[in-house]
Amino acid sequence: MTTQSIELRHTFDEKVYGKRLDLALSEVFEEFSRSRIQDWVKQGYVKVNDEVVTSNKHKMSGFELVEVNAVIKVAGEWKAQAITLNIVHEDDDLLVINKPAGLVVHPGAGNQDGTMVNALLHHVPDLQKLPRAGIIHRLDKETTGLLVVAKTIAAHTSLVEQLQNRAFTREYDALVNRVMVSGSSIDAPIGRHPTKRTAMAVIPDGRRAITHYRVAEKFLDHTHLKLRLETGRTHQIRVHMSHLKFPIIGDPLYSGRYRVPTRITPELKEKLSGFKRQALHASLLGLKHPATDEYVEWRAPMPSDMQALRDELVANREYYSSQDA
Repeated sequence: MTTQSIELRHTFDEKVYGKRLDLALSEVFEEFSRSRIQDWVKQGYVKVNDEVVTSNKHKMSGFELVEVNAVIKVAGEWKAQAITLNIVHEDDDLLVINKPAGLVVHPGAGNQDGTMVNALLHHVPDLQKLPRAGIIHRLDKETTGLLVVAKTIAAHTSLVEQLQNRAFTREYDALVNRVMVSGSSIDAPIGRHPTKRTAMAVIPDGRRAITHYRVAEKFLDHTHLKLRLETGRTHQIRVHMSHLKFPIIGDPLYSGRYRVPTRITPELKEKLSGFKRQALHASLLGLKHPATDEYVEWRAPMPSDMQALRDELVANREYYSSQDA
């Protein structure tokens, strides 16, 4: 197995007082799972104020310096595959990819090849030397849009630190069921669903999750939202929108039973019934470039299937508006 050393540091403030060590770390180092962090603590990879702590139940006091010196598996044993990538930007330090629907980001159970990692290793073989082939954050298989990939250890370190400090700008387009009156924010913890193994849910002891959203356009029974992530939990936007009773159109896990609107054209009804993935797209990504420290951002328009759905929602609204005139 190929491994890579990883070093993480964070100085906490007073807000962490009384919180368990593993929970505090998972909120800061959100690109790593809570179970992985718990393993690091148990294995003695974590120091609090220069003292090794091996209990995840250790209570934080506030203003501690926490250091993690761990060893993780890297992409050395994954194979390179000639899979086309939509590269929005590339330089010596990073890549920005516009991921299509259906492409899994990272190899895992049932997806050992045909993933974005396999494609990246073909495009830049040296990525096998980086943790997770340089991938900093993920998108669900059926979610489209922008992802950043580090090409060097220095860039990886910089980008991971920015993600930990919530310095990335990540904006999404979503088409949701029901009409939302106005935008707001939701701060609701997310964890594994108590009964559905593949799903997440808002639960009291979950990891803190914050999503900001605003209304971009209203339709007769749906809404186009712009959302920004402050944290990056698994399925965060999908779970939060479902929790608010505005599930994303087509979401197979969180949309629930679809209620057919009373005012709907046959064309829109067909388009909605045929949309088999969540209508969610990562449309804007902003960060400080690891080489120059200057803020840069990239945008990607909604993919054709989402744009066609949005156009049909507009046509449906205009048709019934003309009938009411």
